[in-house]
Amino acid sequence: MSSANHYDVIIIGSGAGGGTLAYRLAPSFKRILILERGDFVPREKANWDPKLVNLEGKYQTKEHWYDSEGEPLHPHTNYYVGGNTKFYGAALFRLREKDFGVLHHDGGVSPAWPIGYDELEPYYTEAERLFEVHGERGEDPTEPPASSAFPFPAVSHEPRIQQLSDDLSGIGLKPFHTPLGVRLDERNPETSKCIRCNTCDGFPCLVHAKSDAHVMCVEPALRYPNVSLLRNALVKKLETSASGREVTGVIVERNGQVDRYSADVVVVSCGAINSAALLLRSANDRHPRGLANSSDVVGRHYMGHTNSVLMAISKCPNPTIFQKSLSLNDFYFGTEDWPYPMGHISFVGKLDAETLRAGAPAIAPGWTLDAMAKHSLDFWLTSEDLPDPNNRVTLNRDGEIVLSYQPNNQRAHERLIHKLQHALNHVQCEEHGKCHTGLFARSLFLGQKIPLAGVAHQNGTIRFGNDPAISALDANCKAHDVDNLYVVDGSFFPSSAAVNPALTIIANALRVGDHLLNRLCATENASSQLEHAGASEFV
Repeated sequence: MSSANHYDVIIIGSGAGGGTLAYRLAPSFKRILILERGDFVPREKANWDPKLVNLEGKYQTKEHWYDSEGEPLHPHTNYYVGGNTKFYGAALFRLREKDFGVLHHDGGVSPAWPIGYDELEPYYTEAERLFEVHGERGEDPTEPPASSAFPFPAVSHEPRIQQLSDDLSGIGLKPFHTPLGVRLDERNPETSKCIRCNTCDGFPCLVHAKSDAHVMCVEPALRYPNVSLLRNALVKKLETSASGREVTGVIVERNGQVDRYSADVVVVSCGAINSAALLLRSANDRHPRGLANSSDVVGRHYMGHTNSVLMAISKCPNPTIFQKSLSLNDFYFGTEDWPYPMGHISFVGKLDAETLRAGAPAIAPGWTLDAMAKHSLDFWLTSEDLPDPNNRVTLNRDGEIVLSYQPNNQRAHERLIHKLQHALNHVQCEEHGKCHTGLFARSLFLGQKIPLAGVAHQNGTIRFGNDPAISALDANCKAHDVDNLYVVDGSFFPSSAAVNPALTIIANALRVGDHLLNRLCATENASSQLEHAGASEFV
């Protein structure tokens, strides 16, 4: 192999994990290659078209996966520079401090992490700065300790959401401003990159005003001459040395051609499902069950949260444009009448009639889709699902992804829905008295047979831990079995918690980046010492 195809670091994937890691390593001037299976999201008017984005899935992958019965699934995922952060809602939460320890749920036990919150806290702070997170400390009753304020002020509520916040406070709850990664300057709206549009959550941002991994990390990294990005480059497998202890080849299919690259360090960051599939596809004589899989945990313990999108149809109109500014965590760790964790309540982007056609609930009597959209409050509820070794990613005989998933810890989610229903039933408005007609479940993606969160919040398939018998990665996210292989997407989670995983993936990528910088510098120093010792022999 030519030296042109050898790098210090190869990063496979450019999303929250891979993109952030590239940003962290770029100033080292080590030779870095980012391999991204997709291209840039085209900047076009269609970016903000609800019909094209939500109904027709213009930017979704067209590939199929399969369920445990062999039935095809159409995953709601996107392959572009920046990964799924190009389409996320930019809600950037820290895990709660207790989420890093053992938590007892109604449905079982959520295991402890090999690192504590205190170890990740400085990186959370840095991640919030890097992704320009807007928020307000002290409002969230479950907020973990933080070493600094949010770097930007909280995104203000529009009048209908402010009214709801006041109403919820009036019945004893503690609503708070959702921490959001949007490039918004409300004090100077004429120069603000973000314009508070209604096409943020689930849409790519046409004006690059969402804090996604492409804009915040990949673009800055590419300004360094030592960083390269290869687009439309699908990694098919990883090859190892005869001993199996190091990755020696990265096999890439691009434009109908197969190429081979190598690096001193190889980092996988394809998303929890595709990363597990890549390691399984890379099985060889030394790794017969898949690369880095002597523990047989690769692909297992798949989690993606239990999520619901619920519409509260209000007698009061809801003209809100940017709706995702309010959250509730009062029930996150349980209540006096239910001592187990229930989860998190926030909002999705404001639904419109066009989007509702993609998976509308049964229409309430006298309501059209248009009327429902104009009067709805559109909630996103998240509960923790628990790691189950039988919830897993495997490959069929053709090497295609099979996703087997049986929901668990369901009663907690049902309780969370009930808590929201109860709260809304006690909210009154002056004009109408009881304001809400009820909660209507809505399927975001009609025909999708895996749980909604199955690809939105995917994690857990290559878990990290201190015991190689029950984990694939060590505490630094290096494979136990392979000396130069790391994983920095959501795969490393041993538990899923109940808030969006993106900020934790970002913070961990910064943490692993520091570890890799130390490793690369140590290797360089050792090489220099060897060269010096060799030269001394001839003095």
